[in-house]
Parts: sequence; C-alpha cells; structure tokens
Amino acid sequence: MADSSFDIVSKVERQEVDNALNQASREISQRYDFKNVGASIEWSGERIEMRANSEERVKAILDVFQSKLVKRGISLKALDAGEPQASGKEYKIFASLQEGISQENAKKVAKIIRDEGPKGVKAQVQGEELRVTSKSRDDLQSVITLLKGKDLDFALQFVNYR
Repeated sequence: MADSSFDIVSKVERQEVDNALNQASREISQRYDFKNVGASIEWSGERIEMRANSEERVKAILDVFQSKLVKRGISLKALDAGEPQASGKEYKIFASLQEGISQENAKKVAKIIRDEGPKGVKAQVQGEELRVTSKSRDDLQSVITLLKGKDLDFALQFVNYR
C-alpha cells in the first residue's frame, strides 16, 4: 500500500485580502470618527498602506482591517504590520503579507513532528512547503492535530491530503 501524505503550506488568498481591504476602506469612509481626518487604507505595491492624521486613528484603521481579515478566515499571523511612522502631518502604517514557510520555520515544524509526532511519520522540506508522509492516515491526522495545538508565529494550512 502506498504512503499517505499531505503538504503544510503558508499561503494567503489574495482575493480574500482584497475583499477585506475593500470592506475596511468602505467602513472607514462611512464611520463618524474617521470623517475629515484623511483616513485611508490601500495597496501600495505589494504592501498595504494605512494613513490618518493621528497615531491613534491609524491604529484604529489597522484594527478595522484586522477584524475584516478575521471575518474572511485569514490568520492574523500572515499579516506583518509595522509601527506607526510620522510622515509630515500624517501617520502611516505599512503592512505586508507573509507567504511561504522559511527554511528555519520548516525545520522547526519538522523537529516538532519528529520529536512529538507518531513514529513512522516523515517530514521533508520542499522549497517553501513541507511534505509529511506516513503509512497510516490516522498518524497524519494526529500530526495535524499536534500542529494546530502548537502556538507557532506563522500561519499554517494543510493541503493535498492523500
């Protein structure tokens, strides 16, 4: 019998992020506390740029955007938001999306699987993802449960379960 496997990836659905950004932009344009303060949120190349006339308001914009991401099922661990920066009379926050699992994070996950996972489960790094194989599908299920229970500082998704 062939081995069963699944891949561990860290991807963000760009369309869902776009939808969350548009919803946040609409809410910011309609809310009373953001009237006449130059509040905005938009794509700036590959980053998301939030701006307002005070540090508190720009943090509030980030909070609105994060709530929209959560409602759309996107992990906040994939959002890397910087600190508010003063730029002339306004404040800006730049945020970027983290995709792919770095080599060191992949090694960290593989070590967790090796040390705490069931025997006979193998994990190998393939570029920006991790392939986990085993003869038993139950072992694969327990690896998924194990990793979901861990508090890692990056988002994980489990795909290609065969």
